[in-house]
Amino acid sequence: MRVLLRRPRRRGRHHLRPPSTSDNAALRGHPSLTPERIREHRFTLRRRGLDPAEITAFLDRVADELAVARTALTAVREENLRIKNALRSWQTVQAPTARELARW
Repeated sequence: MRVLLRRPRRRGRHHLRPPSTSDNAALRGHPSLTPERIREHRFTLRRRGLDPAEITAFLDRVADELAVARTALTAVREENLRIKNALRSWQTVQAPTARELARW
């Protein structure tokens, strides 16, 4: 009987691995978090639950921080695109022409 009640042993440390990219929330059917979705999210009410005002204040704070992070990410992506385009343009100007290569 003890054998049946014993919990299975874990082998190695596979349970400490970080989640794979396939474990993305969007792939599991959850929509991505946006500030609006966080602000609009409502929890189920329980008889002895948490303070709704405290939850709303916390969700507003999280939504504000997410909005700032998304704005910063957009700015970084635009700057990255600008730098890539400038580099391509510079490389085009600096690349030797076929005529210049033929002289060597």
